[in-house]
Amino acid sequence: MSIDSSDAVAAATRTREQRLLRLNEQYVHASLSGDVEWFRAHLADDFVYIDSDGSVQFRTGFLRAAALGSDLSEYKLDYVDVRFYGEVALVRASGSWVSKTRLAGISRYTDVYVYDGAAWKVVSAQITRPTTPA
Repeated sequence: MSIDSSDAVAAATRTREQRLLRLNEQYVHASLSGDVEWFRAHLADDFVYIDSDGSVQFRTGFLRAAALGSDLSEYKLDYVDVRFYGEVALVRASGSWVSKTRLAGISRYTDVYVYDGAAWKVVSAQITRPTTPA
């Protein structure tokens, strides 16, 4: 029994998708726990973060902010979608959160990953926290 080339492509895509889903979960965990070392290993050198208020942080500022820890005590992923465009992947997700002061809300985000030949690196992240849940 031979494996059809379309089966091999589908298997490779599933493997890549599973890897990005795992990286996304690790990113969320690193955000909550202030795991700067995870971010050092997985953010591209030219990483850019755009926050809900429109502020922009580059890699160094993002790492400094991550070290301070999150204002969230909980984050539950509600939806995650991974799309590939060659060696680029978009991770689009939404989740519900609870802050350390017990406020609750939702967020939506898009993270852009690029495969550099050895690993997937996050090059951009943008998050939106709507003022009222949609």
